[in-house]
Amino acid sequence: MKKIIFIVIGVLLLSTISYCAWRNMTYSDGARAGYLVKISKKGVVFKTYEGQLDLSGIGISGDVGGGARNIWAFSVSDDEVYKELQKYEGKKVSLHYKEKMNSFPWQGDTNYFVDDVEVLTRE
Repeated sequence: MKKIIFIVIGVLLLSTISYCAWRNMTYSDGARAGYLVKISKKGVVFKTYEGQLDLSGIGISGDVGGGARNIWAFSVSDDEVYKELQKYEGKKVSLHYKEKMNSFPWQGDTNYFVDDVEVLTRE
């Protein structure tokens, strides 16, 4: 009987570790450019950093200026990146991100996690 309990606990532990690793696996990474609409700390139980990037202002959606907006929502897990993003609200930026398979609730509202920001200047 002890052997069966040990095997069941081992299988459950291995399954839990595998599931957590799968959910946190990086699916893709890349960069998106646009105007930083907002960045904030939000949440009732889990406080996370959430932001929005307006992609339409740079011609991606084909409508420059006051046309239809194409908003991309993202999460930030690093305090330093969050503080950096606060400086650039309303500015044109390029955000490097990693897309997770499926984030946990305490990680953020989205599966996109920004890990670097670069300010784009008009030339």
